[in-house]
Amino acid sequence: MKQQVLQRYHQILQDRIDIFRDMISGLTIDAQNDAKGSAGDKHETALSMMHLEQEKLNYKLQEILAQKAILDKIDATAKHTKIALGSLVKANGMLLFVSAALPKITIEDATIIAVSPQSPLGNKLMGNAVGFTFEINTTKYIIETIQ
Repeated sequence: MKQQVLQRYHQILQDRIDIFRDMISGLTIDAQNDAKGSAGDKHETALSMMHLEQEKLNYKLQEILAQKAILDKIDATAKHTKIALGSLVKANGMLLFVSAALPKITIEDATIIAVSPQSPLGNKLMGNAVGFTFEINTTKYIIETIQ
């Protein structure tokens, strides 16, 4: 199951990377085409706007690449007795994947929530074992299984 989760998250991030690279490439082509046939203040404003948009897209792309770098460190075949990066944890009937903060996914009718080790929930999980209990925002959690 953990290998499927990791593979799905890799695919999600790769799709996002491809989309952002296509958008950045499209803006670069638009700017080059616009530069060939325009002059004046409107042209300069349009180029500035395209440049700002390109910077925003590059920033988002860097965030996604950082998330991908975290996933690349995970060995899906590793067995954990204590929660660490790459652990698939069942707590209160929820499946939590300790990696990077990523969207919820569903595999084989199971919903998986990816949590960052730096998040409040991830921070409480790290280094603990089956049977550990903790509380966040008045909700009590118990670690049922670790993969």
